[in-house]
Amino acid sequence: MIALIAVAIITGLLLGMPATKVMTSISNGIGSTLGSMVMVLALGAMMGKLIEDSGSAKKIVFILIRAFGKKNIQWAVLLTGLLVGIPLFYNAGFVVLIPLVFAISATTGLSKLYIGIPMATALSVTHGFLPPHPGPVALAGIFHADIGKTLIYGLGLSIPIAIIAGIYFPRLIIKRDQAVNLQDFKIDEEENLPSATRSFITALLPVFLIIAGTIGSSFKMDYTGKPLFVFLADPTAALLISVIIALAVQKTSISKAMESCAEGVKSIAMIILIIAAGGAFKQILIDSGMGETVKQLTGGLNLSPLLLAWLITASLRVTLGSATVAALTASGMVLPLIGPGAPPELMVLSVGAGSLMFSHVNDTGFWMFKEYFNLSLKETFRTWTMMESLVSVLGLVGVLVLNQIV
Repeated sequence: MIALIAVAIITGLLLGMPATKVMTSISNGIGSTLGSMVMVLALGAMMGKLIEDSGSAKKIVFILIRAFGKKNIQWAVLLTGLLVGIPLFYNAGFVVLIPLVFAISATTGLSKLYIGIPMATALSVTHGFLPPHPGPVALAGIFHADIGKTLIYGLGLSIPIAIIAGIYFPRLIIKRDQAVNLQDFKIDEEENLPSATRSFITALLPVFLIIAGTIGSSFKMDYTGKPLFVFLADPTAALLISVIIALAVQKTSISKAMESCAEGVKSIAMIILIIAAGGAFKQILIDSGMGETVKQLTGGLNLSPLLLAWLITASLRVTLGSATVAALTASGMVLPLIGPGAPPELMVLSVGAGSLMFSHVNDTGFWMFKEYFNLSLKETFRTWTMMESLVSVLGLVGVLVLNQIV
């Protein structure tokens, strides 16, 4: 956060902006970025923490493993990662699911990576493409994209990408010597977990409300219930309703639930501040004319704006490490590229895909994956870095295909 603010000030001064104008741009950037999304992030964090503390996330895990069985265990873990990854932030989802990965590995004899890569892939895909994660929400606010449409397009990309990178990729690189002799296994389900219905409803309710609202409000004709769908399509409204319902159906005391909500918001305080600082840097790039300069310099390249946005973001990701910071920094450069050939919703997904490219030693996710799975640097590059790069490239391909369809 400090680095982003400092660089924003220095960049503005070096680009010839007056000092007063620099500080005004920084204030405007922070306000415009957080103004449209701070409640979405806060309510999303509350929702995720309530789901985690109530045991709903664990219940979903147990249900899916029983449903898919031992032979299709990768599919169960992948779907679990997608479902748990939508309401939970990446680090929280990783910490919640990693004990399950180790338990399955120990009881089946399968490689930890064979089980773990589908989980990590699902969490990365939701992190890069699906609101209410911080990156996609922030980009949607900056690009003035419809979050409902972004979510629908993102889901269309996420499922095939997760299958390719999470199921088939580990099968190519990891030997499954013991897979043919899978022993029967059983993950002991803890007592006092919520029911299956309650778990799935609370975890997926924000997604269902946003999608239903977006579809219902997309009809051009006026009808009686349209204002309700317009209301539900707003992510703040959808998440607020979801949090209230989650509080109503959970069996713990209201004071304990409020503690969970407070802890959830505390866990993303630094993320919010980094996004705010990224918004300040973005505004400096816009107000200094950097975005227009990039547009002019690349005007003769005859490249799709979506491909160009991906290239810029991917370059920043490799350089900076943080996916969120790379996406926010790129947003100020690529904002002028939005137009008929690059709808704002697809620009969100293109930048999101670029922000996942080639995770390496300057990314905290790289080290988290390496240490949890006890890998060497070479093995981490061969598994984690390759998986993230595959998700990024497939995301770009998917965005370009969607741009020809929608």
